[in-house]
Amino acid sequence: MVDAMLKRGFKDMLAEANAVVETVSVQDLNYHLEDPDTLLVDVRGAAERESEGTIPGSLHVPRGLLEFHADPESPVYKDDLRPERRLILFCGTGGRSALAAKTLLDMGYADVASLAGGYAAWRKSERE
Repeated sequence: MVDAMLKRGFKDMLAEANAVVETVSVQDLNYHLEDPDTLLVDVRGAAERESEGTIPGSLHVPRGLLEFHADPESPVYKDDLRPERRLILFCGTGGRSALAAKTLLDMGYADVASLAGGYAAWRKSERE
């Protein structure tokens, strides 16, 4: 077994992302979505989205392809991900969306947020 220490593990990266990424609560989500220039983005994998469902009106951009779909110079760029739009990302519970939002900020997107608690929190709020 190899004993290797990472310079920055997921906990460090997540803490770094959470320090700079805005968080939107499930309770405030509809308020934010009233702005037609705000886009809700599902960064979960396709299998997750298909088996669990998604938040209506969200755009699917798997986290593994985010940089390619978000870069206007990429051949697979998604026009809906215009850098001047407000993007609210979500995943299962909020970790991947925080990391994805940090990536978009690093790419030059200015108005990016992560949904607190992710899809799980949204589903819970829908049942209450």
